[in-house]
Amino acid sequence: MKPVLPAAALAAVLLLTSCVTAVREEIPETRTEDTEFQAGKAESIGAEEAMEQYDFTEFPNVTVTGADLSGLGEAELSLLYAQARYCQAMTDADLDTLRELVSEDMVFTHMSGRRQTREEYFRDIADGNLRYFTIGIADPVIRVNGEEGSITFTSVLNADAYGARGTYRMKGTHYYELRDGSWISVPK
Repeated sequence: MKPVLPAAALAAVLLLTSCVTAVREEIPETRTEDTEFQAGKAESIGAEEAMEQYDFTEFPNVTVTGADLSGLGEAELSLLYAQARYCQAMTDADLDTLRELVSEDMVFTHMSGRRQTREEYFRDIADGNLRYFTIGIADPVIRVNGEEGSITFTSVLNADAYGARGTYRMKGTHYYELRDGSWISVPK
């Protein structure tokens, strides 16, 4: 009988690539409040015009909790929206969108320390070795400084990763660069 725990640890792929604590420079922090927003529910959103531009209800498999969206500026909202779009693309196994949102030089790191190139990781999604059902973005802290940004949050993944089905909670940081008006996930 195969041990389940090591497989689960290996399988729980870090959605949170580039989870390094260092940042390029001190970036002012935007904290979120303890209100909740869930994709599909438009309560406590505020800033109606911003929500027209950043409609989180488009992401049925993504939940954002612990964020006061009405307290975020346009840059922070657009970064959070890019992260939610990225998570939805993972649940949809939408490799075209993932390639659009993830830098070609990205390296994905598993909890076990195993590293994969962007294309190796995407192959595992395409062939079903990694299946994401829902992804929660809990308690996001968003930092934006010009064309650089980061989002630190607890990822709540409901996934089947290499045969180990479960819900995995991992805290980490995604780093982004603004390229041609769009946020792109980059290695750190």
